[in-house]
Amino acid sequence: MVTVEDIWQKLSTVYDPEIPGLSITDMGIVADVQLDATAGEVVVKITPTFVGCPATALICSEIEQRLLQLPLRRVQVEVTYDPPWTTNRLSEKAREVLRRFGIAPPPVYEGPEFPLELLQAKVPCPYCGGTDTVLQSPFGPTLCRAIYYCNTCRQAFEHFKPV
Repeated sequence: MVTVEDIWQKLSTVYDPEIPGLSITDMGIVADVQLDATAGEVVVKITPTFVGCPATALICSEIEQRLLQLPLRRVQVEVTYDPPWTTNRLSEKAREVLRRFGIAPPPVYEGPEFPLELLQAKVPCPYCGGTDTVLQSPFGPTLCRAIYYCNTCRQAFEHFKPV
């Protein structure tokens, strides 16, 4: 019989389509798993990083495909935005994967509300760790990333925007 642990293990093999090696479980996208083991049915609730994230449909499809590798009769994936996803849901492993991929991870913040000062903070370079960095563009290749430049190592890099 399938267990909740089996479900979570399979979910950990579903990756963000834009960042290889970054699982949806480490990103904190999986909000809830409800398993009826007797009926062989599971409902997985996910919270995408942004409303309108173009990867949502692909992630839902990947979840369904992976979970149907288990002896389940029915897999349902529900998208929810309540509560909204925040960058505080990123695990330490996710933050390390972002760094290795050349993306500066967002800082962790305290409390339920996002402090706007974080948008003004110096972003450490994922290549050299230097903080002599400048925002080049708040618009990166995706909604969740911005472009920075490091004056220390002279590398451009992306920053996962804090939300």
